[in-house]
Amino acid sequence: MKNNIGKKIIIALILLVTLTGCTKRVNFKNEDGTEKSYVSNILCKPETEELQNIYINNKDKLIVDYDSLPSCKELKINTGGYEGLWTSIFVKPLAWVIIKIGNIVKNNGLAIMIVGLLLRLLLFPISKKATNMSENMNKAQKDLSRLEKKYEGKDDKESMMAKSQEMMLIYKKYNINPMSSCLFSFLQLPIFFAFLEAVYRVPAFFENNFLVFNLGTTPIEGFKAGNYWYILLILLIFGATYYSFKNMNTNGNPEQAKQMKMMSTFMTVFILIVSFSLPTSIALYWIVSNGFTVAQNLIMKRGK
Repeated sequence: MKNNIGKKIIIALILLVTLTGCTKRVNFKNEDGTEKSYVSNILCKPETEELQNIYINNKDKLIVDYDSLPSCKELKINTGGYEGLWTSIFVKPLAWVIIKIGNIVKNNGLAIMIVGLLLRLLLFPISKKATNMSENMNKAQKDLSRLEKKYEGKDDKESMMAKSQEMMLIYKKYNINPMSSCLFSFLQLPIFFAFLEAVYRVPAFFENNFLVFNLGTTPIEGFKAGNYWYILLILLIFGATYYSFKNMNTNGNPEQAKQMKMMSTFMTVFILIVSFSLPTSIALYWIVSNGFTVAQNLIMKRGK
C-alpha cells in the first residue's frame, strides 16, 4: 500500500512539472547586434531602459503580449490569467511573494534569500522527521544486517514473506517509516523548480544588485568583467553543498556509508562545476537553502 502511494506521488509530480509549465527561451538581438538568450514568457516588464528596449525590439518573438504586461513591482498573483496548475498555483504566487518582500526590504537579492529561508522553515517539520528517520535507520543497521545474513541465498516465496515480516518488525522497533524519509525529497524538488522558474520569468530579479553581485550575472560573466568577488560566491556554494551532503552520510552500514560518500563527492563536484554558470539570484537561494540544512543538522545533533 505504501509503495503504491509513493508511486502515485512520483507520477503526480512528474506530470505536474513536465506538462503544466516551463521557462521558454529565445535569442534576441542586442543593441550592439549580438545575440543572447532571453526568457520569452516573462511575467512582467523589465525595469531598466536597456532591457525594455531589447524586449520591445523583439516583441514578435515573445509568446506573451508585452504591452499588456504590468511592471514587475505591480505584478499580481493572477497576472496573465490561468496558465495551468504549475504556473498558476506555484510559480506566480512565489514570484509575487518575492517581489512584495523585495519592495519592503528594497532589494530583490535579499528578498530571494528571505523567501528561500521561509520555504525551508515551512518544510522544517518534514525535514526534521526525515533526519530522525535517517538516524533511526542507522541504529537499525545491525538488526537489518543480521536479517540479511539469516535469509542469504533464500529466495523462495515463504522465505521472502518471512523476511518482509521480520523487516517490518525491525522498522516498528526503531520507529522507522520509509515513506516519511522520502516525502521531504518529493516536496523539495518541485519547490526548487518552482522557485527557479519564478526567478527566471521576472526580469527585475536579474536587473538589480546584491552587494557587489549583479543578480543576473554568472561567475564566468563576472570574471570576464573583472569582478573577482564571484570567487566568494563559488566558495559559499561549495561549502554549503559539501557540508549539507556530509551531514547526510550514514555510519551504520560500512558499504552503505561508502556508497553515500561516493555519491556526495560526485554531487558536490558536479554542483561546483555548475556554480560557474549559475546566476547570482539562483546562487543566493542555493546558499541559503543548504546553509539552513547544515545549521538544522548541527542544532539537532547538539540538542541530542
